[in-house]
Amino acid sequence: MEPAVSLAVCALLFLLWIRVKGLEFVLIHQRWVFVCLFLLPLSLIFDIYYYVRAWVVFKLSSAPRLHEQRVRDIQKQVREWKEQGSKTFMCTGRPGWLTVSLRVGKYKKTHKNIMINMMDILEVDTKKQIVRVEPLVTMGQVTALLTSIGWTLPVLPELDDLTVGGLIMGTGIESSSHKYGLFQHICTAYELVLADGSFVRCTPSENSDLFYAVPWSCGTLGFLVTAEIRIIPAKKYVKLRFEPVRGLENICDKFSRESQRLENHFVEGLLYSLDEAVIMTGVMTDEAEASKLNSIGSYYKPWFFKHVEKYLKTDQEGLEYIPLRQYYHRHTRSIFWELQDIIPFGNNPVFRYLFGWMVPPKISLLKLTQGETLRKLYEQHHVVQDMLVPMKCMLQALHTFHNDIHVYPIWLCPFILPSQPGLVHPKGDEAELYIDIGAYGEPRVKHFEARSCMRQLEKFVRSMHGFQMLYADCYMNREEFWEMFDGSLYHKLREQLNCQDAFPEVYDKICKAARH
Repeated sequence: MEPAVSLAVCALLFLLWIRVKGLEFVLIHQRWVFVCLFLLPLSLIFDIYYYVRAWVVFKLSSAPRLHEQRVRDIQKQVREWKEQGSKTFMCTGRPGWLTVSLRVGKYKKTHKNIMINMMDILEVDTKKQIVRVEPLVTMGQVTALLTSIGWTLPVLPELDDLTVGGLIMGTGIESSSHKYGLFQHICTAYELVLADGSFVRCTPSENSDLFYAVPWSCGTLGFLVTAEIRIIPAKKYVKLRFEPVRGLENICDKFSRESQRLENHFVEGLLYSLDEAVIMTGVMTDEAEASKLNSIGSYYKPWFFKHVEKYLKTDQEGLEYIPLRQYYHRHTRSIFWELQDIIPFGNNPVFRYLFGWMVPPKISLLKLTQGETLRKLYEQHHVVQDMLVPMKCMLQALHTFHNDIHVYPIWLCPFILPSQPGLVHPKGDEAELYIDIGAYGEPRVKHFEARSCMRQLEKFVRSMHGFQMLYADCYMNREEFWEMFDGSLYHKLREQLNCQDAFPEVYDKICKAARH
């Protein structure tokens, strides 16, 4: 009874403290208290529920039977919208706080919400090497199932809660992208419900214009209901090499060379300052040296980016064997390095051993509980951006990031960008090697002002024929946006499919200059 009484007393004192200080004060200045006491347990309950649900649905094979009915229900909602006069744009009915994007989608309050309850894996066809999924299937679901039967996605983006629909309608990347491209490039077919309520399937050879226009369109051409994605045989471990590199030119040269070596299954870099980085290269393997096995995904283990930093501090190269699924989600527990700003002591061994099994809090719950004041503070004093630039511009780009925002660590991830139709493609007619530069954290540059600094960075990316990931805050005006992205095929499809009165243009949906 004594522990229960102590817990009750602590809870009572906490509630009294909130009453005295005010809930907003606690959420802003002592957010870790709220996160640890409420959001971590709630996140754990969410994860357990969705894991059990996905396992039961797949074992009972009920998803394929229910899928067709769900598609018909979406078609019915769209046709009812048309019958009622098509008075407003349509959008998915999924609450904005459930998305991984930090952007707040206010358009859902004014648009017709189409409910899309589609979160199941429908089929794994190992002969055709295809997995067929619904749009709200998460990367956590995919890895849990596929790795258990010896398969994986060629490109499996990092965070557990990223959905297939978000990765197609937006984009997705991983350290294997130097071989396979972005997430859209491993997809072989999409099925959508269009603005008139009709159902369409598109592949590179069937309705190919739509197939190439869908990625990055943010749901403004139709409602995605199914995706077919390539799968490849998986192995048990990733044999990962860690190499500290100093000097920016050396970093760029080493990273570019490793990215061009296709025998590397995985290539990633963490830049800890302008002239200090650790570059990691990995290959899948079924064999592991027991003394070098590192289950980095275990709750009591150090956060991955802190573990990697040790190789930089000791100036030693390293070799480790990491279980495949744990490698894929190596940054999940610390949400890359964002969690250190929310729970400053989160990587402390005592916290990890006592509470690490509940980490991380779900990004959706963090968004739901942040409040308007905290959201504005984050917007003005926090950066979450991924900029994609040609590899040949890496040196200049890292200097620009350093001067404009000065955020470290910086995530470096290479990818091959094929020359295909659509919103995003290289400047020439051939595939080109690009790099994703991910900046997440509090800018250290003096007199940082979000709008002006980000517009300056966006201008640089446009000048390099680069692209900005659309999950993040975008400050470009319409002309600048369509200078960055090739809208020729997109606008052609918008007109052909009568999307102008059904869905907002992608710019109006995601850019701050267009949103109200």
